[in-house]
Amino acid sequence: MIHRYYKDIVKPLSAVMPALSLSFSLALALGFSLVSNVVMAGTVSLPMKTLHSRITLPNVSPANSALANRGAYVARTADCMACHRDDYSGGVPIETPIGNIYSTNITPSTRYGIGNYTESDFKKALRKGRAPGHQIYPAMPYPSYHGLTDDDVSALFAYFQTVPIVDKPPEKNTHLPFPLNIRGLMLAWNVINVPSTENRSGLTTTQQRGEYLVNNLEHCGTCHTPRNLTQGLDKDRYLSGAPLGKWFAPNITPDNDTGIGLWSEMDIVTYLRTGTLDKRAYAGGPMAEAVAHSTRYLTDEDLIAMASYLKVVPAIKTDDYLIPVNVSRLPQPVSNSITYNLLEQKDYLAQAKTNTVNSANNNGLNSNSPKDLYLAHCASCHGVDGYAQPDARYTSIVGLSSIRRVKPDVLVGVIAFGAKGAFNTAPKMPGFSKDLSPAQIASITNYVRVTFGGLPNSDVSAANVTRVIKEKS
Repeated sequence: MIHRYYKDIVKPLSAVMPALSLSFSLALALGFSLVSNVVMAGTVSLPMKTLHSRITLPNVSPANSALANRGAYVARTADCMACHRDDYSGGVPIETPIGNIYSTNITPSTRYGIGNYTESDFKKALRKGRAPGHQIYPAMPYPSYHGLTDDDVSALFAYFQTVPIVDKPPEKNTHLPFPLNIRGLMLAWNVINVPSTENRSGLTTTQQRGEYLVNNLEHCGTCHTPRNLTQGLDKDRYLSGAPLGKWFAPNITPDNDTGIGLWSEMDIVTYLRTGTLDKRAYAGGPMAEAVAHSTRYLTDEDLIAMASYLKVVPAIKTDDYLIPVNVSRLPQPVSNSITYNLLEQKDYLAQAKTNTVNSANNNGLNSNSPKDLYLAHCASCHGVDGYAQPDARYTSIVGLSSIRRVKPDVLVGVIAFGAKGAFNTAPKMPGFSKDLSPAQIASITNYVRVTFGGLPNSDVSAANVTRVIKEKS
């Protein structure tokens, strides 16, 4: 849902439209939403009947109008904070091969923000990427926001009038080389790629709401859909998965083998609410930020609507299928208490390391074995048995889909570059590309896939790791 530029899918476009090939390539780079660390403000229950009583939203005030407070919820579903910071002051970079694109100040500052915007101006910016006096780069996903309703746009506009003014420019502004600094070039791209999706017929009322959330407000396809030759969304492969910087946004169509066809609607709701699904999925990287900034705040009704819609989108089978879980091969916890007892985990880990080293020495072997590498670099967080410590928000990796994919690139990327959890309180996993050799990362990858993924074997090589690091660096 939230996505970044990744350079290996920017392809030459001269065969399609020579004069605009550069602008189309740029459009892909700019078509990705930013992600940022959001520091949540104090929460106030949102006074709306449509929200479940347990849901609270930051930056909502009882002093504001009902329209503005509804706009705060719309802003969460649209994930505005991820791009523009928690105070909407902007300045967050999107890395592209031709330079960084920086988000803008969207507080009601009349000098540096959108304080002079009329609601009509605001609507054009959201739906057409057209601000007063200039074209907006599609770093803001206006191809998806094109489908926003008038009511939601009005609510958003009312909400942004209540945001505290940040009366200063972003720390950095966008400066692209000629001719990419000519924003008008985006107009030709817009003709081809806006809107990014079309509404389907035959959906239930709940599914229609889910379609609106998935396609427009949450703009899931921006990350999970491959790009076509013009670098717009490839509608024939909608939601079938796409590379995403150092990550891969997986297939979320209801295909049983390569997508989420075996997930129930409640599984989808649980994942979007919590970022986890026991022994199947854990949200990391951009998806973690989508959960942290957006989906965990959605009402139960809206999450159910999204789940209902995702179950009826056309199923697409890809070549990156999931190897089914062999439950009998998955490890059992060392004890009933070790995942919660830090001292027990620490003592067991120390003993396990000692046993591994002693065994290697007694047999004249190098202690740099796959298990030894895992114990030395991974077990202190993920646990000697892979079940980690949930109370400390360390991630259990037993059975996760990311380690059971036939293509190991996602797991290799996480080990090499690290990962951020779904919530700010979750520890950030460090990357090991600078500390471990490709052969060592390959060894850990194979150990994890077999030991904690239940795979019968894994043959990731140092060459595979080198390729992944090179492609994603």
